Amino acid sequence: MRFIGITGGIGAGKSTVLSLLKENFNCKVVLADEVAAHLMTSGHKCFDEVVALNWPTSILDESGEINRPLMAKYMFSDSELLSSVNSIVHPAVEKEVLNEVEQERQKHNIEYFFFEAALLIECGYGKLVDEMWYIYASPEVREKRLMESRGYSKERIANTMKTQRSDESFREHCHRVIDNSGTTEETLSQLKAILS
Repeated sequence: MRFIGITGGIGAGKSTVLSLLKENFNCKVVLADEVAAHLMTSGHKCFDEVVALNWPTSILDESGEINRPLMAKYMFSDSELLSSVNSIVHPAVEKEVLNEVEQERQKHNIEYFFFEAALLIECGYGKLVDEMWYIYASPEVREKRLMESRGYSKERIANTMKTQRSDESFREHCHRVIDNSGTTEETLSQLKAILS
């Protein structure tokens, strides 16, 4: 079983690639955001540690779960809180994912385990995965997609892209580049060429 990390900038179409992988290959797909969301529900150590941080007000909703939009608002306006949350959540996600990978390796049921995270490189996953894939799409294609799918303004897109890794940096850290600027058929044929 190959353990493959998937990363790329906003609007590159990582979700499309993951859907193609799920539909066409014997694999499991895990998203870092979903693992993190699960670990930050009550009953998990990660939840207790995050809630115990020094928030301006309680970040819990009426049902006793974390109010994600409120937490995000506080985190992104306070770099100290942001780094505290990341230092709790990233290692917990890593541990959970590596456990899942180990379980799948023992079952021998799948050929590929794909793990998607925007910050794969920053979090040091290059050391853990067998290979890293960079999902690329041209800036023009990304802009068009984000305006159509999320209703983002050109300014918001430009600002978001500025905060993300450069194309050169992604290419430097990844073993393979999947060009997802064209049709889904074109993307699928690249995936088949790599995985068949």
